[in-house]
Amino acid sequence: MDRPADQSAARFLLPYPASDVGGLPLDLPVTVWDGGSGPPDAESLAAVEFFVIPYGRTDAAVPILASAPRLRVVQSLSAGVDDLATFVPTGVTLCNARGVHDTSTAELAVSLALASLRGIPDFVRGQDVEEWRTGYRPSLADRTVMLVGYGSIAAAIEDRIAPFECAFLRVARRARSAPRGPVHPLDELPELLPQADVVILTVPLTEETRGLVDARFLALMPDRSLLVNVSRGAVVDTDALLAELMAGRLHAALDVTDPEPLPPGHPLWHAPHTLISPHVGGNSSAFLPRALRLIRTQILHHLAEEPLENVVPTRKP
Repeated sequence: MDRPADQSAARFLLPYPASDVGGLPLDLPVTVWDGGSGPPDAESLAAVEFFVIPYGRTDAAVPILASAPRLRVVQSLSAGVDDLATFVPTGVTLCNARGVHDTSTAELAVSLALASLRGIPDFVRGQDVEEWRTGYRPSLADRTVMLVGYGSIAAAIEDRIAPFECAFLRVARRARSAPRGPVHPLDELPELLPQADVVILTVPLTEETRGLVDARFLALMPDRSLLVNVSRGAVVDTDALLAELMAGRLHAALDVTDPEPLPPGHPLWHAPHTLISPHVGGNSSAFLPRALRLIRTQILHHLAEEPLENVVPTRKP
């Protein structure tokens, strides 16, 4: 673990050296902890006021929060903070990584939709056994794509799908206008779902969205329509989805599942017309430069005592 000689001055606990972040004061007091080793020692933690959670290491970071008495800011590098928010001490500001994962997650969402529609997994299986598996496949072109959870990631997905000559239905908690068109409220889903050929989920996991995609939601989707989930597994009722998949009525492309990781022997692994990726929406080469830009921006705001970006209201149980 890299830290300055004067540990008591280490006000910033970061997963990367300040030199990697760039654009920061040369004398910035930093302790570097990537979450892969034991926690920083008590002396280091005693001074920490700004903690950037290492990406994918929330479980290792949570126990540290209560051991940093001067903590003022927790910066997550994930867009969703459902696994972190309840552990942030009262009076500490929590910020998410809105914008960091837009590019990478949008790429994967489009890839999953295209791969599922055009039958890419079947082609790969055919190549493995030297079989020429030709045949008719549906196109993304001319489909109506519904984006449920119309935030920055969904907007990035729409930007990338728009050249495929699709129509769009945008859904969020509340109705509003967006640059590409109107956004419908969640309570209009029953009227909108029968129009959607592809439904892409990008909602955060909250009490409102947990189990949002239930048996009723799925029943309203047209036959042979495709559900793409790049949000959180618990947004979807797994048993209800399995029933539709096993009946052959719906198709699914899932980057997240419930449970997760998906255990060996789980029926989702072998459900028909189902493509599964192991929660890798944000984990690509696009992540690091965008994460470093966010860290730099937030630290500079903090040093200047300016408002932070991406502040998340915390809800205590």
